[in-house]
Amino acid sequence: MSNKKKNIHNSSFSPDKFHDECGVFGIFGHPEAANMAYLGLHALQHRGQEGAGICSSDRRQLYVEKSIGLVADVFSEKRLKRLPGDIAIGHNRYSTAGSSVLKNVQPITVNFSLGSLAIAHNGNLVNALEVRSELEADGAIFQSTSDSEVIVHLIANSKGDGLYERIIDAMGRLNGAFSLLIMTESEIIAIRDPYGFRPLSIGKLDGAYVFASETCAFDLINAQYLRDVEPGEMVIINQKGMKSLKPLCAHRRASCIFEFVYFARPDSYIFGNQNVNGIRKEFGRQLAREHPIKADLVIPVPDSGVPAAIGYAEESGIPFDFGLVRSHYVGRTFIEPQGAIRHFGVKLKLNPVRKLLEGKKIIVVDDSIVRGTTSKKIVKMLREVGGAKEVHLTISSPPTIGPCFYGIDTPTRKELIAATHSIDEIRKYVTSDSLNYLSLEGLKKVVPDSENYCTACFDNNYPAFTPEDKAEQIALFL
Repeated sequence: MSNKKKNIHNSSFSPDKFHDECGVFGIFGHPEAANMAYLGLHALQHRGQEGAGICSSDRRQLYVEKSIGLVADVFSEKRLKRLPGDIAIGHNRYSTAGSSVLKNVQPITVNFSLGSLAIAHNGNLVNALEVRSELEADGAIFQSTSDSEVIVHLIANSKGDGLYERIIDAMGRLNGAFSLLIMTESEIIAIRDPYGFRPLSIGKLDGAYVFASETCAFDLINAQYLRDVEPGEMVIINQKGMKSLKPLCAHRRASCIFEFVYFARPDSYIFGNQNVNGIRKEFGRQLAREHPIKADLVIPVPDSGVPAAIGYAEESGIPFDFGLVRSHYVGRTFIEPQGAIRHFGVKLKLNPVRKLLEGKKIIVVDDSIVRGTTSKKIVKMLREVGGAKEVHLTISSPPTIGPCFYGIDTPTRKELIAATHSIDEIRKYVTSDSLNYLSLEGLKKVVPDSENYCTACFDNNYPAFTPEDKAEQIALFL
């Protein structure tokens, strides 16, 4: 009997989720800077699984190690020893722009007229192609297809007198999302775009300063959270200490609300020290208030649906349990038997607990529906394998109707099922007894300062576009 080897992304099983964007980590003034960066990236692994890199400095020169793969696979003890010094920045990559190849793995390192420079970027530039074309017309030669390299060229080609002036000049030409760590031989510069799309926090570890996309990286190394890098702020860390500049105009805050819905780790604190787990539980409580259902059991789609399912159960008084068990060992490829196995793709990752579900009316809580293909397989599996009498699918966010341009790898608009189908049409497609989404008003009611978030994936209100840009960009994703 022959076997078929399939890639998960092209197989009958798709995670059917928005993909995490990227994670950045930096540390200044620690004798084991590279080791701390390795641990920080490990804590941020959920933000990018395609490649990882670390650049260190011994105050004389930069050293870089990076490769395709997970953090623990990329960095051996031997490789970390090749990263001396007390300064380091690191990056986990998911290819939001540019293909997944080694030349696109960050940090990007260059030598130019003012010395050496390394950059780690979380986000996505909506005007990257336009700026890149201008730079290439002026003679710039690009080594990668990553939009992050545009930032390097803008800094190198700036007419500013010093490095800070050049960075400020370069940032002024960018439109979109950028939480950046820039490292020279002797300092780290952290920058956040004026909208504050992506999180970036500052911490302290003994006498060392630390930066991370999420505070869960601080917890692993016992660093103390100090504050966020503010939207439009540039924070400079060197032997003189910490200095703050605010050179970028903050049009309005537009932090990505999907960080609360799905991306950030539940134990992290983001966007003004708000706990992700607590917010997600409140989403579940609000969902229960908006959509009360008579049922026997509340179960989550693990892992991202767990906090909201707990919140729904607490608010509704319906018992909570883990009716779906997740396998944590699904790799990127797998061997599928030639003979068809029903629900094979989704069963690789999730399996129902029949003893809990058989004959029950169950509420299944998930964080979002993208294409709907996996939701359909889960609902059918819960009936056919789990023996559930009724399956009520509840989603702890509003219908996703728009692609993201700010650092999330999303499907095109026509692939987003909620952009082209009514809720009842989606319910019929996924074959659930009912389908209920959290309302946009309910979502905003839970988060503090609701006017400070980007909700474009739910309402098509894109903050970082001119009207002309918006029409042109959205047309690319139709």
